[in-house]
Amino acid sequence: MDLFDYMKEVNEKEDAPLASRLRPDSLDSIVGQEHILGKDKFLYRAIKADKLSSIIFFGPPGCGKTTIAKVIANTTKSNFKQINATMAGKKEMEEAVSEAKISFSMYKKKTILFIDEIHRFNKSQQDYLLPFVEDGTIILIGATTENPFFEVNKALISRSRVLELKSLSDKDIEYILEKAISDRERGMGRYETDISKEAIEFLAKSVSGDARNALNALELAILTTDISEDGKIHIDINIISECVQRKILKYDKDGNSHYDTISAFIKSMRGSDPDAVMYYLAKMLYAGEDIKFIARRILICAAEDVGLADPNALNIATNAFLAVERVGMPEARIILSEAANYIACAPKSNASYLAINEALKFVEENSDFEVPKHIRNANYAGEKDIGIGVGYKYAHEYENHYIDQQYLPYEIRDKVFLNLTNMGYEKSIKDYLNKIKKKDR
Repeated sequence: MDLFDYMKEVNEKEDAPLASRLRPDSLDSIVGQEHILGKDKFLYRAIKADKLSSIIFFGPPGCGKTTIAKVIANTTKSNFKQINATMAGKKEMEEAVSEAKISFSMYKKKTILFIDEIHRFNKSQQDYLLPFVEDGTIILIGATTENPFFEVNKALISRSRVLELKSLSDKDIEYILEKAISDRERGMGRYETDISKEAIEFLAKSVSGDARNALNALELAILTTDISEDGKIHIDINIISECVQRKILKYDKDGNSHYDTISAFIKSMRGSDPDAVMYYLAKMLYAGEDIKFIARRILICAAEDVGLADPNALNIATNAFLAVERVGMPEARIILSEAANYIACAPKSNASYLAINEALKFVEENSDFEVPKHIRNANYAGEKDIGIGVGYKYAHEYENHYIDQQYLPYEIRDKVFLNLTNMGYEKSIKDYLNKIKKKDR
């Protein structure tokens, strides 16, 4: 009996954990991971056709790696064997390979070997699998919470297809919880539970995409709450908070507290108070705020409030935005912290912000002035005959790569939009322009 056969028997018992009882047993019952399990996607088609090649799943806890393996076990015509790398050694692998060889030589039946936590195997253990994956004796399915490109033998990686599983969304978790509450056969439906929408939303936000944690907390809440006089178990946000050991914050992502907190975060960065910035950042992260939303606000603050006083701030904010998209939580908190602290501590200038606003207002309120002829685009024959492009001076041919000539329309030749300050690098820019133009500005 392998682990999946054992789990099947356990699942039939009433005292099996809720997360185990509710584990999907078919492709169509899996929640989330549409990017690899959509009906037009490779993995869905491969499982349906029973034509799997070696695969390595990686993703955060509770996102469905073992669930997909169980679905494969239920649908494949191949033998299915599971090993957990935290407990198994070379002996268990040798037994699995020996059984696979016998099965294929005698019955022409392939063997799928599922190795959970494959990154726990050392290099020699992983190397042992190579020839058997290579010659098709086993079809390897590995699962890991670590990046396999760093933790798994490169030779195994080259012989496998790496598929990333993503954290389940809050809506996915809410769906799973509601199913668990209503399911009378495998879920908690027989307990007649009345749980508030606020409590479900709070629980979904609190588990960071981990369905197993969400179901464990729900089960604990229901089993430890007394039945009320009306015959129902009433679960509110306070009970859920106790079960997940997570404090309730006054932070409604669609209400005033959301806007108040992000406003305070931005104003603290603008006001050069990194301690306040860290407080509001922590509050948003704790409450489950979208990390990309936070990164966008840092990005805007870098351009609007730091600007040319430290042009590198925009680079750091942009890279932080890209990084949090790729890394995700919990590590994204470090990236956001670094970027927000940089913006808070950087010299400030809103000169660029004011300049574009002034220019837009000017364009809106005034006539459309013509571009001076000498800086127009002169690509066609005859245009120079009417003065287009004539008299343009190429700046790189002059001292300091600058020559005084008219760029603004003549009617507004003295208009100033950008008023540089003496803050940070902006003062250097101001001094440079004054130097090459040989005048004060």
